[in-house]
Amino acid sequence: MSIQNNYVAIMAGGIGSRFWPESRTHYPKQFLDLLGTGRSLIQWTYSRFKHICPKENIYFITNEQYISTLKSQIPEISYENIISEPSRKNTAPCAAYFAHKIMALNPKANIIMSPADHLIMDEHSFERTAHEALDFVAHHPSLLTLGIKPTRPDTGYGYIQYDAETEIDKTYRVKTFTEKPSLELARTFLKSGDFLWNSGIFVWNVQTIMDALEHYLPEMNEVFAQAKDVYNTPAEHDTITKLYPHCTNISIDYGIMEKARNVFVIPSYFGWCDLGTWESAYDNCTKDYLGNAVLGNNVMVIDASECMIKAPNEKLVVVQGLENFIVVDTPDVLLICERNREQQIKEYVAEVKRNKGDKFL
Repeated sequence: MSIQNNYVAIMAGGIGSRFWPESRTHYPKQFLDLLGTGRSLIQWTYSRFKHICPKENIYFITNEQYISTLKSQIPEISYENIISEPSRKNTAPCAAYFAHKIMALNPKANIIMSPADHLIMDEHSFERTAHEALDFVAHHPSLLTLGIKPTRPDTGYGYIQYDAETEIDKTYRVKTFTEKPSLELARTFLKSGDFLWNSGIFVWNVQTIMDALEHYLPEMNEVFAQAKDVYNTPAEHDTITKLYPHCTNISIDYGIMEKARNVFVIPSYFGWCDLGTWESAYDNCTKDYLGNAVLGNNVMVIDASECMIKAPNEKLVVVQGLENFIVVDTPDVLLICERNREQQIKEYVAEVKRNKGDKFL
């Protein structure tokens, strides 16, 4: 398999409202250094994929308003490798657009579709697994996903059940997909041993995904087929802008993966985390002896424990007497929220919008 046939699409158009008030509509979480590493999530993601395919084969799919931010964070990427989505329509139109564009460029392409905001601790293992996945889809007409061996009964992830008796090169046929389960069901999944977390990282050959689009999402496929003569030309942007509103808002999971019969999974172990909430950030931050995760050069913690605290480096923040709280201070918004209520932050954002408009979003 030639590495020149490997392509990556990094999906970077989300808003990340669960990380409000740090993540904002104009500057969402993929561009933030949420763990104090000195690099944003999207910079880490790009760095990870540079070892998997040629730099010129790495594309970003994002909203038009983020193009300048993306270019400033990854200046070496060409504007031709930044794909602008006219509107947010979920992951199926994103995958369909990219498939049609790359098919016009290289009909032998093998593609990884990856979110921009995941945390992966063991990058060597990830690189090895990615190469195994690309090799598999190059030789088998399959739709592949990377599944993560669960370590706890988490209700925030989707689950994939695989058939342990169908192993081909460390890869297994998928039996079922389950969206975020109840805690009781998640415990059952963990005990069974044949369920994995759905990482949302997909791998396929371009012809295989084109066939799946034609079969399972024919109307959407036809939308992008109308642009077949303009892909990778100056006319592409304007044509896609006109066509995109005709796409259904649907995920690739629901639109294709849960329906197709040629879906496979690689059980993976590379320190993965969908960095989607302040709780997940807390889990992955260094903590003091009282369990406080502190990001900010001038934060003082007094008689407080097991808190997630983030503040601007130049600002003095004193936190006293809190236990199990999230404290996020920004120049115009201060959030103080119990950690066990963090799943409601999206609701708080909606309430802010109703009462204060878009100024603080």
